[in-house]
Amino acid sequence: MFPYFLEVITIEEIKVLELFGGIGAIRKAFIRQKIPYRIVDYVEVDKNCVKSYNALYGAYFKPQDIVKYHSPDERIDFVMHGSPCQDFSRSGLKKGGEKGSGTRSSLLFETIRIIEEMKEKPKVVLWENVKGVLDKNMRASFFHYLKEMERLGYESKYKILNAMDFGIPQNRKRIFVVSILGQNDFDFETLKKAETRSIDDFLQKGVSDLYEVRQESMLRYLSGNPKNKNFKGRLKIIDKYAYTISTKQVRVPNSGLVDIGNGKYRYLTERECLRLMGFDDEDFDNIRAIYSKRPGKTSSILYKQAGNSIVVNVLEAILNEIYRR
Repeated sequence: MFPYFLEVITIEEIKVLELFGGIGAIRKAFIRQKIPYRIVDYVEVDKNCVKSYNALYGAYFKPQDIVKYHSPDERIDFVMHGSPCQDFSRSGLKKGGEKGSGTRSSLLFETIRIIEEMKEKPKVVLWENVKGVLDKNMRASFFHYLKEMERLGYESKYKILNAMDFGIPQNRKRIFVVSILGQNDFDFETLKKAETRSIDDFLQKGVSDLYEVRQESMLRYLSGNPKNKNFKGRLKIIDKYAYTISTKQVRVPNSGLVDIGNGKYRYLTERECLRLMGFDDEDFDNIRAIYSKRPGKTSSILYKQAGNSIVVNVLEAILNEIYRR
């Protein structure tokens, strides 16, 4: 296995670089797994994500543009990058992420540049993205990334993982790539999985009618009106699990709707979305406190941050496999 990792676990902390850091799902996973770690740097251009990250972890980072960022002088053990997925997503414009194309998803190759700048390469690099990167017209970028990592001395393994297999009742499938410098003994098949919890554990009671669906085209669609042509999206009712949490829950409720009876439905709340991404209520309260509430309005900021994050429980399983004790 990894004698290097076993030694690190017992002697020193893992030095982590978070690229495209979002609200720090990987940091939450390190904390939950009680793996000694230290964040050497955190790179995120979205100022609201940075505010939320700082509120969650008592940090003082400022927004940083990945394109202008250069590797720290300090040795890094672990790099996490969840590069923008919009141009790979099946629900997006599918512009792709070829190196030099200028799309948001092509920013993943900035990670390659940053690793190249390092005096000593990190032992582990973890990348997460939508499963659409393996679609026929998108996979060239994906395999280009793997080739670049191989050029740098990494052996990579990848697999599509579903959050439902790690205790979270959200049908969210994402690809994870684990790259190890030198020989890669990581095994996705031995990840520690967990039975999917009841969706009732994640849904709130007595939710405000602010979250009730009132859009007529949606209601007609839900009623099964065959003549409804005004709503072009997809609507599903949450039963045993939610669907993929997206960034625009109210406008595009891909995660599904909650049936509240009498022909009425509601959207998931911001708190419920964070719960379904593996964060706890204390995390939500810490984030909620830094954004002023607008009367009669939901928080597009919190919905976006939840939708763009990574399910913490999946990351925990991956860390546990890498740094198993």
